[in-house]
Amino acid sequence: MAGETLVTVVGNLTADPELRHTATGLPVAGFTIASTPRVFNRERNEFVDGEPLFLHCSLWRQAGENAAASLTKRMRVIVTGRLRQRTFDDKEGQRRTTVEIDAEEVAASLMYARAAVTKTYRPGTTPQSGPAPTPGSAVGDTGRARGQATPEPHPF
Repeated sequence: MAGETLVTVVGNLTADPELRHTATGLPVAGFTIASTPRVFNRERNEFVDGEPLFLHCSLWRQAGENAAASLTKRMRVIVTGRLRQRTFDDKEGQRRTTVEIDAEEVAASLMYARAAVTKTYRPGTTPQSGPAPTPGSAVGDTGRARGQATPEPHPF
């Protein structure tokens, strides 16, 4: 949508992602990342941590389920999404405003870690056949003209 503020933030998870479901059964993972700037202090001749920025993130549907199953506290992650401002009343009745990220993509940072990726498949698809066949079509029928090459499946 035009006019939305898109951001990419790198930081560390402050806790394991928490997977919840809406009243309609839609999964959403909630987690907080701490992004701490580092600056070089010339007087001390060393890097010094700045003030951390804590951002709550929400990741919906299958991606949220994958994040909850894959990510853990203290992991360094890269989050891309839409910056949202939300106003609410706290337990004491005080009006509060918070800034959060409605995440579109979350990935483990490989700056200080290694990762092994396991492909998940959407319902109705399989690793061998791709989309499930529709009634009246043959497995593997992609609607291509006869004699046209079929591309190799993606390795993951």
